[in-house]
Amino acid sequence: MAWEKVLRLLVVNRLIDPGSEFRLHRQWFDQTAMAELLEVDFAVAEKDRLYRCLDRILEHKPALFVHLRQRWQDLFAAQFDVLLYDLTSTYIEGEGEQIPKAKYGYSRDQRFDCKQVVIALVITPEGFPLAYEVMEGNTSDKTTLRAFLDKIEATYGRARRVWLMDRGIPTEAVLAELRASPREVFYLVGTRRSKIRQYERKWLDLPWQKVREAVEVKLFAEQGELYVLAKSEGRRVKERAMRRKKVARLLRKLRAMRRSCPRRDQLLLRIGAAKKEVGSAARFVQVHVPPEGEPVTRGSFHFQVDKPKLQKAEAQDGHYLLRSNLVGENPALLWERYVQLTQIEAAFKTLKSELGIRPVYHQLGQRVEGHILIAFLAYCLWVTLKNRLQALAPGLTPKAVLEKLATIQMLDVWLPTTDGRDLVMPRYTQPEPDQTILLHHLKLSLPSQPPPRIKAKANEYPKEALRL
Repeated sequence: MAWEKVLRLLVVNRLIDPGSEFRLHRQWFDQTAMAELLEVDFAVAEKDRLYRCLDRILEHKPALFVHLRQRWQDLFAAQFDVLLYDLTSTYIEGEGEQIPKAKYGYSRDQRFDCKQVVIALVITPEGFPLAYEVMEGNTSDKTTLRAFLDKIEATYGRARRVWLMDRGIPTEAVLAELRASPREVFYLVGTRRSKIRQYERKWLDLPWQKVREAVEVKLFAEQGELYVLAKSEGRRVKERAMRRKKVARLLRKLRAMRRSCPRRDQLLLRIGAAKKEVGSAARFVQVHVPPEGEPVTRGSFHFQVDKPKLQKAEAQDGHYLLRSNLVGENPALLWERYVQLTQIEAAFKTLKSELGIRPVYHQLGQRVEGHILIAFLAYCLWVTLKNRLQALAPGLTPKAVLEKLATIQMLDVWLPTTDGRDLVMPRYTQPEPDQTILLHHLKLSLPSQPPPRIKAKANEYPKEALRL
């Protein structure tokens, strides 16, 4: 049995109907046409064979991504000079004692009770993944960038590249190295709002430049960097609405506590839980509780909105600061590039939702990484289909296309012969008119109907077969 076909089976299963290898073995394979499409029998879906494929595939990861990069270049003329970099985590079900990289850490999935691994990903603005790395679950984002820069250069050679990142990833030391480096490595990264206050006097004297409807920027150069202050009306409205919603939620809970007047210890616990629920918005509400030993009454327990602090925060809504060593770059282009970071968030969402990369049930380190690689190969198919749709059938999503084509089914037609055997004719259903139009737009054609098979006479026809 060719291992390449086992790999195809695993990746297609992850793309279409993600589940465990055991489920693929016991249920999914027999309910699909994968045997006919791969021209194999049930041996391809043997449970142990699927697990061994996970064990063996990891060593081929670098070659796979080099091959995929070339294919995307051939198919879509993809460019790899602008790269988006970010990290996420996926948690492990079980103890994970035999998974060296499984550690407790900051969980993006809010599963702090489970061990996890951290996944660092590099993609293009079109969503094509260039590389990823599985790291220990307690890895700090700030410690990963330098190694990834070296990894990309070692794999794909030295070239002019622009790295887009969130503000929590690069350290000042790494950014200083990039500015001083003779290599053509540039960065565009978000910056904490404290920098806005640091250069506040310079901002006041600079004019706003309109780069898009409802988006304006100011910029100035400082010590080899270009600072871009962006103001977005849409983002201002969104940030203000989110903050006010959280403040209103906290006030409702505090009013409910004031009506019931619980004991002081219980009150403190409830206030802490309410503040945790609304996060940073809690700092805009001043809460006064009675000193220890005094009863909780409407007079001793009171609260109010800190209006000056709220107004100061609202004055900064919709503003965000970018910094880059592309000093001579067009600020409109810099802003457009930075908003492309949403593409990597979409990639993580697809991996976790549509492709089921989480949770991880494997309890061996190598199989955990094999499971993640299978999910990334499925994502490669997903993003290839996405970019093909943008060119040939804009407006459609990969999920919508897969759901639409899922109604094309395979069935077996059993015909008894005169010598007591059965002629089994596998046949897929003819596509509906809308499916035919979709296949035409995508320039896809269905394969030939599978050849018939001769079966020895059985006592009973399978339930899923059609007997004529």
